Formats: sequence, C-alpha cells, structure tokens
Amino acid sequence: MGLVWLVPAGGIAAILFAFYLVRDVLGRDKGTPAMQDISDRIVEGANAFLKRQYITIAGLAIVAAIGLGVLLAFLSDPESTGVTQIGMGWRTAVAFLVGAFCSGLAGYIGMYVAVRANLRTAAAAARGGVREAVAVALRGGAVSGFLIVALSLLGVAAIFYAYGGASKTDAVPFLIVGFGFGASFVALFAQLGGGIYTKAADMGADLVGKVEAGIPEDDARNAAVIADLVGDNVGDCAGRGADLFESTAAENIGAMILGVAAFVAAKKAGLPHPEVWVLFPLVIRSFGIFATMAGIMSVRAKEDENPMNALNRGYFLSVLLSVGGLAIASWVMLGDVVSQPVWLFLAGLVGIGTSIAFVFITQYYTEVRYGPVRDIVKASRTGPATNIVAGTAVGFETTFASAVAIGVAIWASYTLGNQITFPNGDAVPNGGLFGTAVATMGMLMTAAYILAMDTFGPITDNANGIVEMSGAGPQVRHVTDRLDAVGNTTKALTKGYAIGSAGLAAFLLFNAYLEEVEKLSAGTLESVGTLGEVGYFLVVNLAKPEVFIGALLGGMLVYLFSAMTMRAVGRTAGAVIDEVRRQFREMPGIMLGTQRPDYARCVDITARAGLREMILPGLLAVSVPIIVGVVLRAEAMASFLMVGTIGGILLATYMNNAGGAWDNAKKLVETGEYTVPGTTEVLKKGSATHAAAVVGDTVGDPFKDTAGPSLHVLIKLLSTITLVMAPLFL
Repeated sequence: MGLVWLVPAGGIAAILFAFYLVRDVLGRDKGTPAMQDISDRIVEGANAFLKRQYITIAGLAIVAAIGLGVLLAFLSDPESTGVTQIGMGWRTAVAFLVGAFCSGLAGYIGMYVAVRANLRTAAAAARGGVREAVAVALRGGAVSGFLIVALSLLGVAAIFYAYGGASKTDAVPFLIVGFGFGASFVALFAQLGGGIYTKAADMGADLVGKVEAGIPEDDARNAAVIADLVGDNVGDCAGRGADLFESTAAENIGAMILGVAAFVAAKKAGLPHPEVWVLFPLVIRSFGIFATMAGIMSVRAKEDENPMNALNRGYFLSVLLSVGGLAIASWVMLGDVVSQPVWLFLAGLVGIGTSIAFVFITQYYTEVRYGPVRDIVKASRTGPATNIVAGTAVGFETTFASAVAIGVAIWASYTLGNQITFPNGDAVPNGGLFGTAVATMGMLMTAAYILAMDTFGPITDNANGIVEMSGAGPQVRHVTDRLDAVGNTTKALTKGYAIGSAGLAAFLLFNAYLEEVEKLSAGTLESVGTLGEVGYFLVVNLAKPEVFIGALLGGMLVYLFSAMTMRAVGRTAGAVIDEVRRQFREMPGIMLGTQRPDYARCVDITARAGLREMILPGLLAVSVPIIVGVVLRAEAMASFLMVGTIGGILLATYMNNAGGAWDNAKKLVETGEYTVPGTTEVLKKGSATHAAAVVGDTVGDPFKDTAGPSLHVLIKLLSTITLVMAPLFL
C-alpha cells in the first residue's frame, strides 16, 4: 500500500519532465527565415483547424453529457451503485465532460509542440546531421507522450478520489466509467476529423504533384503541400494524442473494475489494505513513467547508422527498467495480500513481452530492410495493380502474427492470474481476469516512449517538407529523408502497439461489461461461476436469434464505419485534386516559379471537409451500440461487443500494416537504394515503378491514417459506451 504515493508523484514528474523537454526543444536553433516562414504557415493552419474542430466537438460533447446524465438519472440502480439515481446521473455526466476535456487537451498538446519541433528538426538536420535531428524530433514527440500519460494517470486517480474512492473503493470504479466514455467520444471525432483532413491533402498532393506534374514531394509549387503538412499535425499528432489518451484511461478504469471482486473478498476476509487490488494498476503505470524518462534521455544516434537502431536502444532500456519497477510494485504492494506475488509479476511480464512482440511484428512488415516491403517494390515494377495486390497480401498476412500474439498474451496472463491465492489459501475471485488486467498495464508501462516515437513520425515528415520547400539542398534532404522513412515505421509501430493493447484491453473491458450487467441485474440473468457472493453473468449464447443478430451487427459496424471514413477521404481528396489541377491550369507561372500557389484554398477545402465529414461516422459509432442494446438487450449487446471488437482488431491490423508497407515501399524507391535482384537496375524517382509505388501509397494513406486509427478508438468506444449505458439494456 505504501507505493500509492507514486501515482501523483509519477504524474507530476511526467509534467515537469515534459516542461524540461519543451524548454530544451524550443530553445534550439529555428533555422533560416525561409524555414521559419513555412513553419509559421503550418502553425497557423493547424491552429485554425483545431479551433474549429474542437468548438464543434465541444458542442456535441455537451449535448451527449446532458443526455447521458438524464438517462442515468431515470434508469440507474441505486442499490448497485450506492448513490441515488440523480447522483449517478450527474456524476457520470461530470466524469464524461472531464474525460472529454482531458482528451481534447491531450490532442492539442500533441500538436502544439510538434508544429514547433518540426522547424527545429529541420534546422538541426541542416546544421548537425542525423544525431541532433533525431534528438530534437524524439524529445519533441516525448513532450506529447509524457503529458498524455500524466493526464491519463492523474485524471483517473483524481476523479476516483473525488467521487469517494477512499471510502467506497468497491463502488467508485463503476461511477468513473463516464471519464473513459468522454475521452473515447472526443478521441473518435478528433481522429476522424484529423484523419480525413490529413489523408485528403496527402492524396491530392501526391497524385497531382508527383504522378501528374512530375515534381518532388513537398515541392513548393504544389498548392496542396501546406495542407498536407498541416494534416500531419492535426491527424497524426492531435488525433493520435486524443486516441492514446482515451486508450490509457479506459484501460486503467477497466483494470480497476476487475480489481473490485478481489477487493470485496479481501475485505471480507479481514486482509490488510484490500484497496491495493484497485490501485495496483495505477502504481504499475507510475513506475513506467520513470523508466521511460531514462529511455528518452539515453537516445544517442550515430551519423552512419539507421536512426531506428538508436530509438530501439532507448526503448529496450525503458523495457528493462519497467521490468524492475514491475517487480518492486508486485512484491511491495501485494506481498501481504497474496501468497505468491510472482504470478502477477509474470502476468505483467507477459504484457511487456507482448509490446516487444508487436514492435518486431510491425517492424518486419513495414521496414524497408525486410522482405514484405521489398516484395511490394518488386511488384511495383509491373504496375499499380500488382503493387496493390502485393500490399493487400502483406496486410492480410499481418493479422496472423498479431492474432497469435494477442491470443497467447491473454491465455498466458489469464492462466498466471488464476494461480494467485490469498494468504489463507483461498482463490482470488476473478484472478485470471486480474492477471489479464496486469498484463495490459504492463504493456502500457512504456506508453510514453511509444507515444514519443509516434509523434517523431509527423515531426520528421514536416521537417522533410520544410527542408524541401525552403530549398535547403539535397544533402540536408537526404538526412530528413532517412528520418522520414524511420518516422513512417515509428508511426506504424505505435498503431501496432495500440492495437495490441486494445486486444488485451478488449478482453478485460468485455468482462467488465459482463460484471456490470450481473451487478445491475442482481443475478437474474443466466449465470455461471461466482463473483463474490452473486452469480457472474458469463453465458453469451449465440444459439439465441437475438444474440446471433447482435454479433452480426457488431461485425457489420466495423466495416460500415470504415467504409464511411474511406469514402469521406475519397470525396475530399477529389476536391483537393480538382483544385490543384485548376491552379496548375489557370496559373502557368506556378510551374515556372514566377507565381505562388494559393495554399490557403486547399487548406480551407480540407478543413471544411474534415469538420463536415467526421459527424456521420462518429454518430454512427455512438448510436448503433445504444440501439442494439435497447432493442436486443444485454446478452445480445455482449455478442455485439465481442464480435465488433474482434473484427475491429483484425481489420485495423490489416489497414495499419498494409498502409505502412505501401508507404515505405514508395520511400525505398525514392531513396534510390533498391537494386532489382539479379540485375544492376536501380529503381529511382520519376520511373514507372515509382509512379506505381505512389499509387499504392495513396491507396494506403486512408488505411493507415484514417480508417485504421479510427477503428482503435471505435474498439474502446464500444466497451466504454456499453459499460456506461448498461442500465438501458436490461
């Protein structure tokens, strides 16, 4: 119990460390006036879009919070929650708004520093080469990572204690689920709007600029290039920041809920400090913060090595220190409340090992050094069609390794959790599920480092664009090209990590839903097993028509939602393409360098479309689960959640990795470092192979940066919305 102080200490330390990094990054050289001019336009465009987007999302969130509060004020069960119906309504609504605010703040923080770090990275590449540029980009990304982790940790802990967690430890975790729902709600719209913006601009810039006009990527003559660079920040930084905030918050709350059964049993048995079962997941995360600080500060790239190697060294140091922190937390916190803490320590190791597995799986399928990306390049020699087929095959293949990794992690952590017993020899209720929760928290221990690597991607991408547009020269561009290729991989790594943690979290959140339904129904539903002194709703009978229909609709939602996001990108990209073509046609001086493109027009097109197009898919994701639960009831909702989650995990895995592989296949051709096996032919920019690779990359853009990441949020949203709205489904 003595380690609970680490939760606020870890959160505050993360904030202080982030401010140190801000001072370090912003104090560095800002480069030439030309670089600063381009950076200022990116900052202006990103701020304008986020302001409009968050005003829209805030309005939706307020309406949703009021509706949620009113519904629960009439439908919640005072006996199961320990508060009045009115109390349940206002508490959930407030928690929803706090979670929504923190999610939005996390997204804004992610973008604020990134749009300033990109300029410093470009200047560092021009002045000092790879070593300094890697340090600036990673530290700039780490600001976002540490502040998001701190917001998640402190936010969950603060609302837990504000709602009486110290005295009502068994009831409060159920009262704060609204925090996770609010975070998921904002993250969904932020990821949708940012994803539509960034990929529509990217597709328009690539297809007209590279393929039709034959000009380089990020060429200043391309009217869509500023919109493209802005999109990297509002999608990959702000959107992903909100996404990963809600992931960590929802998974924290799910783990705390699953600790309630052990808390109740330990309290009944008179064991000391039973509250550790609810607070243990937060303490594990706190140790991860300190481990990750050391990992970030240890990164020192070498000029002649692949920058990914330096990032990997820092990551593995963070992992090693996290293992030590996990051991301390397991024995110090649980030494008096379980007979053998080693089982939970091993469960946490399973989670850490799963994070490493996803790093390697994603690297293998998306890095230029390995076979899958090179196979796509080889297929590009015969045209866009074979490029698309090869990339699609790579994406489908990745689901095997990902599913096996998640399956092994769930089975191993569940089995290890079932070994734990109280000091008197009694089995710990929900021990297997708690083992899975500890594995999920173990996987999240290095979340700040993974977030730093994620934001490293858009920072280096923007730096590459600033270098190209400012005319810094081919030598500097070669440095930023290397960093950009690594950034593509780090962005893919984060998506793989996110989907891996989502897979573990989905299992624990699914069981948290079953526990909530059983608690609300007071054992009236079909039950198997025990949870404290009541039956535990474990049977989801697919032989019942309504339950089978619920499962069918859950799988359908994943594909319909993805279709709507992809179509939104396609429509917006079409408008951008038409505008860029119009400017080339009506302003011939652009290609001659005597006229300046109308960048603002493309920024406006993508901004308006991003805000307009995010509404319908977002409302679909929120409304369909509620309708299914109300019409088909709680058991059918369980099958909806189960199949929707599994389908979402596999489809997101396919989209993320196929898109990342297509992107790096294009990069490999552009670097001129691929020689056709058995020949001396070197593939380069401007060739037919390059054109085919650009088409593949363009197809993959909405896969990996719009639909795929939005599915991450959808998976968690389904879990949090069912937890919050469970009273409606009985």
